[in-house]
Amino acid sequence: MRGHGFLIANYVPGKSVIHRAPLLLKFLVVAACGAASFLVVDWAVSLVVFCIMCGLFLLSGAGLRRLAGAIRMVAPVVLVIGLFQWWQLGGSTAARIVLNILVCVVAASVLTATTPVQDLLDGVVSLAKPFRRFGADPERFALTIAVMLRSIPFIAGAFADVRDSARARGLERNPRALVLPVFITTVAYARQTGDALAARGLGEPEDPLEP
Repeated sequence: MRGHGFLIANYVPGKSVIHRAPLLLKFLVVAACGAASFLVVDWAVSLVVFCIMCGLFLLSGAGLRRLAGAIRMVAPVVLVIGLFQWWQLGGSTAARIVLNILVCVVAASVLTATTPVQDLLDGVVSLAKPFRRFGADPERFALTIAVMLRSIPFIAGAFADVRDSARARGLERNPRALVLPVFITTVAYARQTGDALAARGLGEPEDPLEP
């Protein structure tokens, strides 16, 4: 399985100003980019923000190749969205929506490229602790993020393998030949992951303490 090649900007050790920035600040930047995708209504502004985020990514030392890889992974979906929006709402709106999506992707890539996974998960736990009073489980939330980060490259790698196999058999234009094997592989992977977590007792609520 080639999923390891589809990770969104693996952590790249370094001492850049982006690496040294507080994790909370990085979280806020990602959140701000997500909010901006709903608030920005001018494609030119979205383009400027996109260029700024790409500049921050390159400033971290992660490299142009990883940046291109992060964008290439979502390119097919973004292309479909852009064409549909162009057809429905026009070129400027389509450009804004596509650029806003790419801004969020690059912002998330800056976060993952400059933050070790364990630090990222610890930060998620810290941010979720205030919600414990409302019944939230910070550790389970962090476990969910960890499983998601592991699942994305696996599914992407499964799709690439199935696509190459279908192309070798001349079935690259057959949706069933592409979707069905990926669906079966994904379900099997989810069951294996669930069984592995259950065997280790992970993700299960702790028993209430006896008075």
